[in-house]
Amino acid sequence: MYAALRRSGYAHQSIVSVYFAASTPLMSMIEVKVPGFGESIQEVQIAQWLKKEGEWIAKDEEFVELESEKATQALPSPEAGILTKQVLPNGAFAKVGEVIAILDPNGKPNTAASAPATASVAPATTPATTTSAAPGQPPFVMPAAARLLHEHQIPAEAVTPSGPGNRLQKEDVLRHVAERAATPAAAPSPPATATPAVRSESAAVSVVPSMVVSDGSRSEEIRPMSMLRRTIANRLVEAQQTAALLTTFNEIDMQPVMELRSKYKDTFAEKHGVKLGFMSFFAKATVEALRRFPAINAEIRGNDVVYRNYYDIGIAIGGGKGLIVPVLRNVERMGFAEIERTIGHFATLAKENKIKPSDLEGGTFTISNGGVYGSLLSTPIVNPPQSGILGLHAIQDRPIAVQGQVVIRPMMYVALTYDHRIVDGREAVGFLRTIKEVLEEPARLFLEV
Repeated sequence: MYAALRRSGYAHQSIVSVYFAASTPLMSMIEVKVPGFGESIQEVQIAQWLKKEGEWIAKDEEFVELESEKATQALPSPEAGILTKQVLPNGAFAKVGEVIAILDPNGKPNTAASAPATASVAPATTPATTTSAAPGQPPFVMPAAARLLHEHQIPAEAVTPSGPGNRLQKEDVLRHVAERAATPAAAPSPPATATPAVRSESAAVSVVPSMVVSDGSRSEEIRPMSMLRRTIANRLVEAQQTAALLTTFNEIDMQPVMELRSKYKDTFAEKHGVKLGFMSFFAKATVEALRRFPAINAEIRGNDVVYRNYYDIGIAIGGGKGLIVPVLRNVERMGFAEIERTIGHFATLAKENKIKPSDLEGGTFTISNGGVYGSLLSTPIVNPPQSGILGLHAIQDRPIAVQGQVVIRPMMYVALTYDHRIVDGREAVGFLRTIKEVLEEPARLFLEV
């Protein structure tokens, strides 16, 4: 018996570490172990199984998602075969190198399911029966889906899950609500038959189970905190305990940027194949402000202050597992189109839970745009060991004084939270004034004044 290491051809080559043994010409069972996600990561969480036990998996097909403290990555199968065992359930934690699945490479795809469908007398009903019976267990309800179920008073059993691993997703509930709204004629018939009856207990249970739970239930649901959320919690507490955080504010008249963007957005999109957003303006303005006030781009290492002559800007993006901050490297060398393209690429990866840990590492400064969620004002928390974070907020029409006249302008509040140990108030105020001046006169970005 021998051990060997095999790596798949998947783009993230470090994602798979599989050890297998063979004592006959046929390959024996393959133990799939948790791969290494980076030097600092020793534990991951089973985010969700994309395949069930007994299902066939093609080589390089993703069959489980693993969540580390930095990102979620899907694990591709090292060989084609049958997933004979899920060693750990959804939500469980596993150490790097721990076995999480057993594959049988000698198994064959199960084609029996398709045979009855062709031989069935009523082929129209057979697939429906197979689909409804496929989960076999109550669906795993995602948090967003649970909120919608409660809001619309819909029992989870009434909605067909479409997510991997029998997951009931927000989209499933929205589809169910839309279908129900599109067929109003079907709704009156059950009440019409149930109303004359004295009381049909079976009908009451099936029609309003969620109503009963929401009216009198004081139950609790306990779920393990995700790796990402645990990391966010620890880092935020660390920032509050180790840094002397202070926040200062300013406001920006966004009309010049909005007019410039409106004037050139079509030409920009046609030439570069990407939309011209506000974030590229803020990223370039931030680089200019950091150049003028280098302490905000620095960090404390022991008794030393390290000043960086490069600008790696983290952009906070809402992903499938929460807020993540991928880093744009050397923003000072990037043009508007490259910034927008890179942010869009990271946003796509975040939605698909395919952000790599290396995409999140480093960063000398962070921009967080709470305005996309409607935030009017907030005090963001610095991401250690960085010394500053810029918070953007919603653009609202407000009356301001311009040359002695009250006018209505699209205004945005901006906030800078900084580590007061190395950044003085004068520097923080000057930083925000630079952001304001550059964005209220965008020509400064191109004239370098």
